[in-house]
Amino acid sequence: MNFPLVTTDWLAQHLEDPDLVLLDASIEIVLGKEPLVYDELYVIPGALSCQIDKLFFNHQSPQTHAMPTEDQFTVAAKSLGVSHNSTVVIYDDQGIYSAPRAWWTFKAMGFDKVFVLDGGLPQWRSEGRDTVRQFATATDSGDIKGRLQQYKVCDTEFVLTHLGHAKVDIIDARAAGRFNGTTPEPRVGMRGGHIPGSLNLPFAQVLNGFKMKSIRELHTIFASLDTSNNAQRVFSCGSGITACILILASYVAGHHQAALYDGSWAVWGGDAALPIE
Repeated sequence: MNFPLVTTDWLAQHLEDPDLVLLDASIEIVLGKEPLVYDELYVIPGALSCQIDKLFFNHQSPQTHAMPTEDQFTVAAKSLGVSHNSTVVIYDDQGIYSAPRAWWTFKAMGFDKVFVLDGGLPQWRSEGRDTVRQFATATDSGDIKGRLQQYKVCDTEFVLTHLGHAKVDIIDARAAGRFNGTTPEPRVGMRGGHIPGSLNLPFAQVLNGFKMKSIRELHTIFASLDTSNNAQRVFSCGSGITACILILASYVAGHHQAALYDGSWAVWGGDAALPIE
């Protein structure tokens, strides 16, 4: 399986697989779309809460939603029972929102048997499939060990030194108003605008309802940005969450030369020494 998405049908047929680790990566704060609000907890049977807010960010960093260190990732993933031979499927309660960030964290840490459930919990429920009211717990500790793939995550220095580079496209997942600086940033005092030369692709444009758009549609969308098929794509957003939706879309479309700008606008927009447009 090289495709990054799995369907609800596939998941339903594999829920009992002994190597499957099913993770709910829902996040509390949803920006850039109207959030789905639930009156109670709905869980796909067998799913564990990956506690993305608590376990999969580096809280020792001053940066918002910083990628975890190798050790932090290893401890978190082991606690969820993830081993080197596991198949990890990740979903969230908004369709496709925060699950891609968890997916990319696993990918960035060198674990490739990880997939996103297309449509997530809303799609699962809309099809009348069973849910339960509590998360499962890992029965055994896993043996996974994270090893950061440096080319999958980049920092401010990399972005700054590659502004205007012909082989690097910087793509921003924020809404057009935030990108253009006409809508205030949700973080008080944060500058508006965007990284010079960056391209705007609001994450909602790659989604069709709860699910990812088709491969053909995604090809058209990325082609409209005038990106190079040979370019490294660096994806940015507000703080590193929704950029991963675009990374997932890029993978679905077959372009794997992608990296997350860890920090995104929360870092760039917050540093008055960095240029903006």
